[in-house]
Amino acid sequence: MTDETTLARLERRFEAIESRIAHQEYWLDTLDRAVSAQEQRLAQLERLNNLMQTHLRNQHQWLKSMDPEENGFSEEYEKPPHY
Repeated sequence: MTDETTLARLERRFEAIESRIAHQEYWLDTLDRAVSAQEQRLAQLERLNNLMQTHLRNQHQWLKSMDPEENGFSEEYEKPPHY
C-alpha cells in the first residue's frame, strides 16, 4: 500500500465521521427543541390542572355549605325516588 492510498482512505473515513457527527448534532438539536416544547406544555397543563382542582374544591365546599331548606328544596328531593 502506498501512502497516498492510506491517506485517501483515512480522508474518506474522516469525512464519513464528520458527516455522521453533523447528522447527530442536527437530531440532537431537534430533540432538544422538542423536549423543551414538551416541558413548557407540561408546565402549562400542570397549572391548568391545579386551577381546575381548586375550582372543583371550591364548588364542592359551596355545595356542601348550601342549606337545601333555605333554597326552597326539601330533603325528600335530594335523591331521585329510585334510589
